[in-house]
Amino acid sequence: MTNDLEIRALRAEDEADWRKLWTAYLEFYESSVPEDVYKSTFARLIDPARTNQCAAIALLDSKAIGLVHWIYHPHNWKIEDVIYLQDLYADPSARGTGVGRALIEHVYNVADHGDTPTVYWMTQEFNTTARLLYDRIASKTVFVQYKR
Repeated sequence: MTNDLEIRALRAEDEADWRKLWTAYLEFYESSVPEDVYKSTFARLIDPARTNQCAAIALLDSKAIGLVHWIYHPHNWKIEDVIYLQDLYADPSARGTGVGRALIEHVYNVADHGDTPTVYWMTQEFNTTARLLYDRIASKTVFVQYKR
């Protein structure tokens, strides 16, 4: 990755780029959300009063190429909060360049500076390309997710 990669907090002026990236992320998982969810999610992510729901965008030469969303929450087995890395996406043109790793390391850095050392996430079994990265920078757990 070149020195021109910038990872920074999401801003109001990033809405169009964020929407394009998040739509692509949702489509990758064969999913979608209604317009009111787009609007409310973006509003939450840029609201400085909502410190538990966060986002960063990756820019390469000023072009948006990736995003990450994370959520702080309490944990009954720990005193400190933990971070759930909910969404991570790199534009296909940027994959293999280190942007995914840089976005995860950004969240790790946030965690390390905020007394929230635990960062966790999930992915689908078929996401083999991303899992190659995840296997290098995190530990796979034995948990199986259930959902209602």
